[in-house]
Amino acid sequence: MAENAIVVSDLEKRFGDVVALAGISFSVPTSSVFGLLGPNGAGKTTANRILTTIIQPDGGSATVLGHDVVQDADAARRIMGLAGQYAAVDGLLTGRENLRMIGKLTHLPPTQVRKRANELLEQFGLADAGDRPVRTYSGGMRRRLDLAAALVHRPPVLFLDEPTTGLDIQSRQELWETIRNLVADGTTVLLTTQYLEEADRLAEDLVVVDKGRIIAQGTPSELKSKLGDTVVEMGFADEETARRALSLVTGADGARPEREGPLVRLSSSAGAKVLVEVLRRLDGGGVVPNALSVREPSLDDVFLSITGKHAEPTEPEAQPEKQLARAGGRR
Repeated sequence: MAENAIVVSDLEKRFGDVVALAGISFSVPTSSVFGLLGPNGAGKTTANRILTTIIQPDGGSATVLGHDVVQDADAARRIMGLAGQYAAVDGLLTGRENLRMIGKLTHLPPTQVRKRANELLEQFGLADAGDRPVRTYSGGMRRRLDLAAALVHRPPVLFLDEPTTGLDIQSRQELWETIRNLVADGTTVLLTTQYLEEADRLAEDLVVVDKGRIIAQGTPSELKSKLGDTVVEMGFADEETARRALSLVTGADGARPEREGPLVRLSSSAGAKVLVEVLRRLDGGGVVPNALSVREPSLDDVFLSITGKHAEPTEPEAQPEKQLARAGGRR
């Protein structure tokens, strides 16, 4: 099996005068979870749509298990699955009927369609609900069924676009465990997510995209280590007090302070030492925080540091496009 399941080289895409992708390159190792992160409008969805053969690039190339997504699009579609931000299942059909329908669309032999549907209902904990209309399912059940539908034809490469949007904590954790099991069985997953905790928990490697360019790349641990080993957050009564606090703590031992409204955040490699110095400086200036927390860096800190903004929900995907890619149909 190839070392890299997905290879992206200098991928470019324009929409009129808007540059959606400005030559991004990355590789996704086989049997791994790879995270694709970035703020709204960064180019994540455009990259996903190119990789899943929905649109064509203006430059560069991309392959999925050696199949060029432009020159060999039909073959590429046959080996990939796509589960997007919104569950694309038919609420009027039962769970079992949905999976059988996908089996027929993906050209499974008729003798395997029924068996595969039963296997997936069992695997995703939906066997007891398999003969109920999907409109009666909870959000978590719909998401699990949607992921099951993307796996009907056993694709070795799976694209997940915001897979846990709208799920409660328990349902999200259950889906994370399902994804881990898929990777353990050999599936390669490209994960686009707004939940940075999700990328931290699942992704072995990731890239951060902004304005069509890759601005950071590495493992979650590598990216977090660039901020140091301590993050101090201080909340103040108002923005004026926060501005005063920012001026007082600027220059503290190795600290990189920033203000966000009435919140002052700083990261440092000096550990607890920086906290002592920061509190001493604030006390000397007569400024007292209303709230104080000390923690290790998170991917959200990394994201904010390199993009200047918090992670936000990505734009909704087009449902007909999703079904087309899933079914391996022609454009």
